[in-house]
Amino acid sequence: MSIKLADGRVIPRRERTTSERVRSAVWHLSLLAVLAVVLYPAVWVIAASLKGTTDIITDTSLIPDPVTWDNFRSAFGGLTGIPLWRFFWNSTVIASLSVIGIVMSCSITAYALGRLEFPGRKAMFAVVISTLLLPGQVMLIPQYLIFSELNMVNTITPLVIGKFLALDAFFVFLYIQFLRGIPRELDQAAKIDGAGHFRIFFSIMLPLMRPAIVTSAIFTFIWSWNDFMGPLIYLHEIDKFPLPRLLQSYNNSEGISNYGGMMAMTLLSLVPVVLFFLVFQKFLIKGIATSGVKG
Repeated sequence: MSIKLADGRVIPRRERTTSERVRSAVWHLSLLAVLAVVLYPAVWVIAASLKGTTDIITDTSLIPDPVTWDNFRSAFGGLTGIPLWRFFWNSTVIASLSVIGIVMSCSITAYALGRLEFPGRKAMFAVVISTLLLPGQVMLIPQYLIFSELNMVNTITPLVIGKFLALDAFFVFLYIQFLRGIPRELDQAAKIDGAGHFRIFFSIMLPLMRPAIVTSAIFTFIWSWNDFMGPLIYLHEIDKFPLPRLLQSYNNSEGISNYGGMMAMTLLSLVPVVLFFLVFQKFLIKGIATSGVKG
C-alpha cells in the first residue's frame, strides 16, 4: 500500500513488523481492559435500575431478568409526596449559585493577586495557596457553630456563601496561572487610554479568561451537584434536599431500603452532569491546556 500526497507524489507505506503488530494489539487490549474497569460501575447502575430491589442484592449479573420499570416510576413519583422536579430544582439552584460565586469572586481575587502591585501581595498569595493544604473536615465543626449562631442552618446559605468569598484557592490559582499567559502590554495600553482597573478587568481580562472560566464552571457545577456532606450537615427538611441528600433518604424512609428506586434516582441525577460536561468539554480541554502550571 502507498500514500498519495497533494502534489501527486506517492510514498510507499512501510509494512509493520510482527513485533510491532503484537505490541499494538497488546496496547489496544490493555486500553479496552482499563475502559471496561472504568465503565463497569456505570453499567452496573444502569442494570440495577432495571431490576427489582431483591434482585439487586441477589442477582450479580449485568443483564436484568426480568426487566422492570417500576424503579423509574417510583423515582419520578418523588418521595413523601414531594415531586421529583423539586429536588432537581434544589440541586440546580445550589450548583448555579456556586458557579456564579466561584467565577465572580475567584476571578476578581486572581486579578488583584496576579496583575496588581501592592504591599503584601506575595504574602497574601502564599496564604491563599496554603489553604489548599488544610483539610475541609477540620473546618466543619467551627463553620457549623458559626452558621448555627447566625440562624443559617437548614438553608442553602452555608453551601454557597463560601463560593462568593473566594474560599476555593484551587480556582484562584487556576485563574492566576491563566493571567500569567496574558501579556501585560494590554494592561499598559489600556491605562494609557485612560482605563481603570474596573474597565481593564471587565473589558479586557474577563473575555480573555473565558477558557479558564468555563473550566472552573464545569468543575464547580459537578462538585456542587454531587456534594453530599454539605447538605447532610446543614439541611434537615426533606423539601430542601438536593439530589445526593435525597438518595440517602431512600434508606431511611419508614425503615425500608428501596435500592431499586435509589439506583433509578442515581441514574437520573447523573444526566444533567453528563449533559453539562458534553456541552462544555471543548472549553474544558482548552482551559486546561492554556492554564497549566508555568515555570
